[in-house]
Amino acid sequence: MGRHKHHSEPDLEHRAPSECPVCDAQLSIHSLGCRSCGTQLVGEFARCEFCALSDAELDLLRVFLASRGNLKELEKHLGVSYPTARLRLTQLLNTLGLGGEADSESGLTREQVLSEIAAGALTPEEGSRLLAELDS
Repeated sequence: MGRHKHHSEPDLEHRAPSECPVCDAQLSIHSLGCRSCGTQLVGEFARCEFCALSDAELDLLRVFLASRGNLKELEKHLGVSYPTARLRLTQLLNTLGLGGEADSESGLTREQVLSEIAAGALTPEEGSRLLAELDS
């Protein structure tokens, strides 16, 4: 049976923040509540490691999982080159703390990075970081 939305349940389009707006420390979860019966649980709960991902990162993860790890499918979905798709996956893994050793080898040449920036497949920030890695 699927989860049914209660008629008074609000549409939840906003995610809880993961960082304190005052000091930038990571926020912790201290209470959970049931909208249906009003039950509340109070304590310190573990954060969901995927909850802090951006919409674009969640989309990337969904497509990657749905394609059973096929980077060619990810490349098609994103409309980018294979090296850029691989770079985006590496960035996602790093965000999740699963990157392991620093991957300075992006698989892109200087010309490819500039071409990907010009095509809009890489943001200027991503491109700048890659170019700096290539120069080091």
